[in-house]
Amino acid sequence: QVQLQESGGGLVQAGGSLRLSCAASGRTFTVYDMGWFRQAPGKEREKVASITSSGGRTYYADSVKGRFTMSRDNAKNTVYVQMNSLKPEDTAVYFCAARPTWSTQYNYWGQGTQVTVSS
Repeated sequence: QVQLQESGGGLVQAGGSLRLSCAASGRTFTVYDMGWFRQAPGKEREKVASITSSGGRTYYADSVKGRFTMSRDNAKNTVYVQMNSLKPEDTAVYFCAARPTWSTQYNYWGQGTQVTVSS
C-alpha cells in the first residue's frame, strides 16, 4: 500500500503558475505509475496527466497540453505537476493517484488540494 499527500495548491490569477507536489510513502514508489486528476464542482473527475513508473513516458489531456508538465523524482518518492498559463477553467480540486504497473486501476488516492484561478 502507498499513502499520498498533495501540496502546493492555492489561489492564483489567470496566466499565473503553480507547482503541485505529491509525496508518497509506503511501498516501493517505483512500482507505481502516477497520475494527476482534477474535479471541479458539478463536473466529473478528469485525468489531466500521468507518468510511467520510470518517468519515461507522460500523458496529458488536451485541455492542459502545452501548459502542464508532470515529472517525478523517484529518489524523493515525489511527483510534481508544473502548471503554467493557468485559466479560470483550471479551477478544481487536484488529486494525485497511484496505479501499480501491473494494474489498470488507480488504487491509491491522495486527499486533494484546491487550485483556484481568478479571472
